[in-house]
Amino acid sequence: MLLLDSASSRVQVALLRSGHAKPALWETLDDEAGVALFSCAEKVLARASLTIGDVAAFAFCDGPGSVLGVRTAAVALRVWRAMDAMREKPVYAYCSLALVAHHLRATEDARGLSLIADARRDTWHHVAIDAGGGVSELRRVPAAQLAADAAAGAALAMPEHFRHWTPLPPNVRIVPYALETMLSAPALADAPLFAPAPDPDAFLHEEPVYQTWTPRVHQSSAT
Repeated sequence: MLLLDSASSRVQVALLRSGHAKPALWETLDDEAGVALFSCAEKVLARASLTIGDVAAFAFCDGPGSVLGVRTAAVALRVWRAMDAMREKPVYAYCSLALVAHHLRATEDARGLSLIADARRDTWHHVAIDAGGGVSELRRVPAAQLAADAAAGAALAMPEHFRHWTPLPPNVRIVPYALETMLSAPALADAPLFAPAPDPDAFLHEEPVYQTWTPRVHQSSAT
């Protein structure tokens, strides 16, 4: 399985192979996704003496994070799967914040912690670990609400290398976003991280709504 993650400014690509005799191969690069994704993919495939046609399945992060990075990965997958030999190869997607939440819950027994990422327009993406260890669905919350929660003592964390334009709420903890470490944790083996993504694209909280435009002839008023 070829895994692509360009949700952060650090692009991470892996070739995941079955069996203990063939450990996963990883490449990371701090560069724009349009360069780093293909460079890293080329390197891991070359290290395994494989071509893109030899890949049995794909996985990618569909967000949240860099929308341009996520969409670059999605476009790459759609192009590769347009090849005749690749059309039936499955694709799976995972949520960056959910992955971090499951990892922190498993490795440090995190409870009552919210993972956040900038959603622009004065809102934040949000995944919470509740007091019982449950991981919530991804949702979007207003910046004012998040700031109020932080002021009231709520614990917030954001993955490393995630860009943000909205000012961070106070006391936000920056946590590692290292896929090689997180995905190799035995405690995550049964976590519900991956979902089928037959049409790879960036995650959307809701589908966009378009207004119908009706052309009209404008006439100047008589003087």
